[in-house]
Amino acid sequence: MSDEKKKTIGQVLVGTWNTQTIVAIGIGAALFGVLMNYGGIPIFTNTRLTTAQLVPVFVGALFGPLPAFVASTVGNIIADLIGGWGYWFDWSIGNGVLAFFVGLLPVYGADIKNGIFTATQAIIYAVIALVGNAIAFGVVTPVLTVLFYGGELNITFAQSLFGGLANVLVLVVLGIPILFLLASRYAKGTNLKEEE
Repeated sequence: MSDEKKKTIGQVLVGTWNTQTIVAIGIGAALFGVLMNYGGIPIFTNTRLTTAQLVPVFVGALFGPLPAFVASTVGNIIADLIGGWGYWFDWSIGNGVLAFFVGLLPVYGADIKNGIFTATQAIIYAVIALVGNAIAFGVVTPVLTVLFYGGELNITFAQSLFGGLANVLVLVVLGIPILFLLASRYAKGTNLKEEE
C-alpha cells in the first residue's frame, strides 16, 4: 500500500517520526559520538576529518531533516562526553544545523526509500552540503561561541574552515555513493513488492 499523499514543506522538514525514527536517532547519535572520537584523523586543533558525518547522510536520507538534526546534535554532545573535552554546545548545534541541510533530500525530490536519487539530485546535494557547512560553521557556530562562551573567534573560524572542508569531503566523496547505493537497494525492494 502506498501512502503517497503530498506532504507539505513543514511535514517534509519535520520528517517521519515513529519508533523506527527514535531508534535510528539513538543509534545514529551513539555512532556519531564514537566516530567523532575514533573514526577520523586530526587535521587541525580539535578538528577531524571524520566519518561521523555519514550519520546525517543515513538518518537524513531515511527519516528527514529534523531527525538528522537531533541525531547529530546529540551525537556531538556524546562525542564531547566520550572525549572528555567539556561540552561545546556551539559545535553540537552547528553539527545539527549541517545535518538538517544534509537531510533536505526530499525537498528537491530525492526519495531514497522509493529508490529515487538522480545525478541532478546528487549535484544539488553537493551544493547544499557546501552551503550548509558555510552556514553551520561560518555563521551559527561562531555566533553561538560568542553567546555561550564569549570565546575568541579567530580559532573558531580557523576550526570552522578546516572542519567544514573535511565535512564537505566526507559528505560528497562518501555520501553521494552511499545515497546511490541506498536508493538502489530500496528500488530493488520496491520492485520485489510490485512483482508479488
